[in-house]
Amino acid sequence: MRRPLIAATDHIHPEAVAEIQRSADFQLVTVGPATSADLMNRVDVLIVRNPLPADCLAAAPNMKAVIRHGAGLDMIPVSAASEAGILVANVPALNALAVAEQVVGQIISLSRHLYQIEFALRTQDWETARALAAGSTELRGKTVSIIGVGAVGRAVASICAKGFRMRVLGVHPSRQTDPDGEVTYVPLRRALEEADFLVLACPLTPETEKMIAARELGWMKPTAALVNVARGRVVDSDALADALEQGVVTGAALDVFDPQPVRAGSRWHGLMQARLTPHTAGITQESMRAVSMKVADQVRAILAGSFPEHWVNTSARDRIQARWTLLDHT
Repeated sequence: MRRPLIAATDHIHPEAVAEIQRSADFQLVTVGPATSADLMNRVDVLIVRNPLPADCLAAAPNMKAVIRHGAGLDMIPVSAASEAGILVANVPALNALAVAEQVVGQIISLSRHLYQIEFALRTQDWETARALAAGSTELRGKTVSIIGVGAVGRAVASICAKGFRMRVLGVHPSRQTDPDGEVTYVPLRRALEEADFLVLACPLTPETEKMIAARELGWMKPTAALVNVARGRVVDSDALADALEQGVVTGAALDVFDPQPVRAGSRWHGLMQARLTPHTAGITQESMRAVSMKVADQVRAILAGSFPEHWVNTSARDRIQARWTLLDHT
């Protein structure tokens, strides 16, 4: 009997690989036009850490499931998977603390001008670097506005409220009250107008795509800064770059971009007001192990014929069951 093949579009934690290999073969793959048709024909479960082409699932007739190594589903053509009877699962919340810690680290860096001070010290002199500290600010009493108060947003809110005694405003499509008393929910415009720091931690949806554009940036204080750990397309990139150049806002910390990845020589590389990281906010030793091991748990459930804990396209249950039944009998 053929051993199942579990493929991943990027590295996962070695302990999870070892766990998967107890019952299946494991292989790293780059999914795209050059991917071997024979390889895709043999994949039973695909673990996703990079965006999948919209037509890739049609080239995988034996695939039972696609599992997102993380929470965001915009990397997966979920509708196409559902239509084909391929289960889609994700691993929500397990890297939320890692992302939140990076958000707070960037807020501290932006408020204290740490990058500019270090750069001046390395390239100019001691006194020039020290002089830059006079324009820095403390966080106590400042307002952080969070768009998307899910697992990441909640963690950011808790750290900011408890650790720094910051005022926390939240924007959420349905939530209006906070049982912990840390977040005050307000309309978008008020959140932008009152923010000293704007944190984007929402999913990418038709409603959130380019929700922060020139008009919205214009509502913000010129002393405010933006931190984006959501998706690049939540922000109008050109409008944000213009706003930074023109002093509409004072700074930004970006972990996600549109387009992504950022290519050498892009406009962002010349903007000293922007802190840039290559979509690494959720990547730490601890979070990679936690997420990868949960992925391995979900792989084990799928290979045993069970629906996993974080199955997301539940409306396609009948198609998924029919596909699995057919594959199990061929």
